[in-house]
Amino acid sequence: MKMQTQPVDVAIVGAGLCGLMAGAVLAEHGQRVVLLDKGRSVGGRLATRRIGAGRADHGAQFFTVRSPRFGAWVERWRAADIVYQWGTGWSDGSLATTAPDGHPRYAVRGGMNALAKHLAAQGAGLGATIHTGVRVTAIEALPAQGASATGGWKLLAEDGASWTARTVVMTAPAPQSLAILAAGGVDLLAEERSALEAIQYAPCLCGLFTVHGAVRLPAPGALQQPDADISWIADNQRKGISPDATVLTAHGSPPWSATHYAAPDDAVLSRMKTNLNPWLDQDAVIVMGEVKRWRYAIPTALHAEPMLRACTPSPLYFGGDGFGAPRVEGAALSGLAIAADIAGRATSPTPCATTTIHPTDK
Repeated sequence: MKMQTQPVDVAIVGAGLCGLMAGAVLAEHGQRVVLLDKGRSVGGRLATRRIGAGRADHGAQFFTVRSPRFGAWVERWRAADIVYQWGTGWSDGSLATTAPDGHPRYAVRGGMNALAKHLAAQGAGLGATIHTGVRVTAIEALPAQGASATGGWKLLAEDGASWTARTVVMTAPAPQSLAILAAGGVDLLAEERSALEAIQYAPCLCGLFTVHGAVRLPAPGALQQPDADISWIADNQRKGISPDATVLTAHGSPPWSATHYAAPDDAVLSRMKTNLNPWLDQDAVIVMGEVKRWRYAIPTALHAEPMLRACTPSPLYFGGDGFGAPRVEGAALSGLAIAADIAGRATSPTPCATTTIHPTDK
């Protein structure tokens, strides 16, 4: 049976933090919004997984606040007891405790994915529609209807579903977004394509380990060693999201993850366990382990602005954590910037003008 094309005002590809923030704000402005994500759940790298009787964050581990705009959102989440301050910094292993550096690190009640679900519910309450398990394979430009009108876009999914939209927002990693556009024959200006191709990402191998026995990580339950093979270790029980079991999250550094990305799970887990052992009591035992692979985990070369609006006949935006800043906050600000631009153009259209913006290193 042929699936019916579904018309909307704004279609957002990717329901990570950038897409969810944009979707909620646009829905509040009365736009008909659909968010499409290939994952089983919303959130992208705001990812939390159950492992045995425990729970662990296996993507983003915390976030900081450096801008008043994002800070206003965080204060609302704190008031609603959705987020809380976990700590103010991490030991590098040389100290039993870590001196504050002035930036609170925030975690989320029940795990980072709970924040994504909160934003999804907020957007849905305002009329946004969210579909997970939907892989968008191509986006096609539609012909203009009339002398001054734009045609909009058609989005095609792997399962045969399709949507038409006046505006499309791409929040997936830049290589994935470019592949989707290429499949639909969408042309960008050379400088726009170059700007997107210049965004670079490093991978991350993540290990989740259930431990029977005591773990001796420094307060508040995490260790950060950027130059080590395993650059991050966190105790999700001490973090406050896994009350019924001790589950450790270990992240490989970008170079180590790139080297071992294609290695079998058993080999990855074995190498990670060796790095965990110094932080376990003598009688502690690792009883379960899982591997999660993030191919586009850490933006290493960024687009300097929080978004890119392409000079296409119909509005087309790009955003995410590769735009403006690599942190969780950067993804949120990217979504807010996109929503503000779309909402502003809806009431006061302005001609498209593109600017060549060079990427910046992380």
